[in-house]
Amino acid sequence: MLINHPLLGLRDSSEFIYMGDAKLMNRPSWRSKNIKSKFIEYGYFRKNPAGIHKELWYHEQGDRSWLVVTRNTVTHEILKVELARNLKRKVNAK
Repeated sequence: MLINHPLLGLRDSSEFIYMGDAKLMNRPSWRSKNIKSKFIEYGYFRKNPAGIHKELWYHEQGDRSWLVVTRNTVTHEILKVELARNLKRKVNAK
């Protein structure tokens, strides 16, 4: 599988490590009420959908960037690749 890195172009997926659901970027605040249950949910309870899904990938054998890859888990077609740091800024800007 080839991943079209936003900065480096097409790279083989063997250069990357799959790190799970991109929702992991939305870590609960330690100041939240019910923090214990929120962290249990954050760490252990995830959906495993068939179809379009946003995933975190780490470019271990490259520039060590974090990517959010939108991929169809049924066909393995990659629909979009974005730098995670750019998405984090958008989230914080809101």
